[in-house]
Amino acid sequence: MSTRKIKKQVLGLLEDSSLETTLATLSDLPVKDVINALFSAICRSNEQVRWHAVSCMGYMVPRLAAEDFEEARIIMRRLLWSLNDESGGIGWGAPETMAEIMSNDERLAEEYVHMLLSYMREDGEEPWQDGNYLEHETLQQGLLWGAGRLAQTRKQLVVDKGMARDLPPYLDAADGMVRGLAVRAMGLLGEPSPLDRIRALCDDPEMVRVYDNGKVTSVSVGELASQTLQRLAN
Repeated sequence: MSTRKIKKQVLGLLEDSSLETTLATLSDLPVKDVINALFSAICRSNEQVRWHAVSCMGYMVPRLAAEDFEEARIIMRRLLWSLNDESGGIGWGAPETMAEIMSNDERLAEEYVHMLLSYMREDGEEPWQDGNYLEHETLQQGLLWGAGRLAQTRKQLVVDKGMARDLPPYLDAADGMVRGLAVRAMGLLGEPSPLDRIRALCDDPEMVRVYDNGKVTSVSVGELASQTLQRLAN
């Protein structure tokens, strides 16, 4: 099958099929061709296409890593490059895709998680203050979803890398999605947090679209804050 036909098939599956069906079908296709097709899908406006593409990248890139780890590194570097100003692009979908890949591949997580976390951090004068702070709110949404995903799957790794310190500043963001995904990530991480600032969000009515287990649901920032308080109390 040609690369063009594979891309058309992949995009069709993402739009019309369940995640389970899509993953099962993609398993029988050439890994590199599927990944190249998914790159065009992680930045789509269609919510199902975009999120299912993120999940599929999290499945396919670890498969590639098992065959050729250096090729998987190239994929990670390609995602990183898309977030670089010099790339000429914006990097839509890159933070959440990196997080999903690292959630499913321990070696890639150990090598690249510090880079993902650097996008929450400002650059500084000290040698260790090597930040790549993302200012665009949509990219921040993807980054904070990724923080929550890694809190679910690589908790000790991101705790050791200091992610608990990176999340609280986002609680004051103007964008409701950013606030909600930040407070959700704090609950999933389960580390000591500024409870007064979390309580202040419990009446926040802004709605957040949250992707989890292959589905997107709507929940208010206030509900996410309440859930986080419950998790931290346990």
